[in-house]
Amino acid sequence: IMASSAKRRAVGKEDHPDDSEDNSSDEGLEDGGDSGDDSGSEEDINEEVIVDFEAHTITHNDHNGIKKLLQQLFLKAHVNTSQLTDLLIEQNYIGSVIRQAEVPEDSDDEGDPADEVFGFISMLNLTERKGVQCVKEVKDLILGQCEKSCPHSVTDELEKVLDDTSKPVGLLLSERFINVPPQIALPLHKQLQEEMAEAQRTNKPSGRCHYCLMISKTYKEPSNTVPARGAAPKDQLMFVNAEEEFFYEQATIKFHYSVQEETDTVLSGRWSFEDVPMKPQRTVMVIPADRISAVMDKLKEYLTV
Repeated sequence: IMASSAKRRAVGKEDHPDDSEDNSSDEGLEDGGDSGDDSGSEEDINEEVIVDFEAHTITHNDHNGIKKLLQQLFLKAHVNTSQLTDLLIEQNYIGSVIRQAEVPEDSDDEGDPADEVFGFISMLNLTERKGVQCVKEVKDLILGQCEKSCPHSVTDELEKVLDDTSKPVGLLLSERFINVPPQIALPLHKQLQEEMAEAQRTNKPSGRCHYCLMISKTYKEPSNTVPARGAAPKDQLMFVNAEEEFFYEQATIKFHYSVQEETDTVLSGRWSFEDVPMKPQRTVMVIPADRISAVMDKLKEYLTV
């Protein structure tokens, strides 16, 4: 166990009743009721579930859990999530998985419930791994979407960052079930920064990254404010992982692309709340490494329990 301090209190469906249709969250934070029985659903929704989590070193047993969360991020994009998972397991001196601290003995989950992955965090050096197929696919994905969404100058800047071997780019991956609260992100990010520093000190792969690249799950929510006369209404940008907004504030390159056509999979969740249509998308961010300390300060300020 790497970080028992990563234990955090997680709430169940009371705080996120509309998230319950997301298959990924249902598998993770089920409160023991029969999902097929509607008779007690109202009582279940109003019941608070307390769950303790622990952070563990990534192992081969986590392959399926990590891959499932990567599929939730990439959806139908042409990225080999199985190979990407293998890379994260291979460099397990960086990164953590979140598991439930104590699994009830009467749990009827398939397989070993103690091995269930509720989330993970890791950093993959894209520059060092540039010859690996899945890394090429990630780069092709974001450059292709950038070309569709941004002016040529932004695409050229992003391409320059990705191609400069003297300034390595690290892909920061932080995924979790939708019902796991953002407070758990603080100890995970602190642990990751310590592991990155140690890897750099011992000259291990992935230790030195000049830029941090993130692909965040976001959506646009129609604004409630009335626009000024003649102005188009503005949508509000919402982050599925709330803490990633702090990374967005420090990003020097950022753009969005829609995944509306890819969200017919159960992994995508339900993208409307109270009959308000949501527009699911991905937000790509490039953050210089020297700005990560400012992000960490924000995380400590807002997520300390």
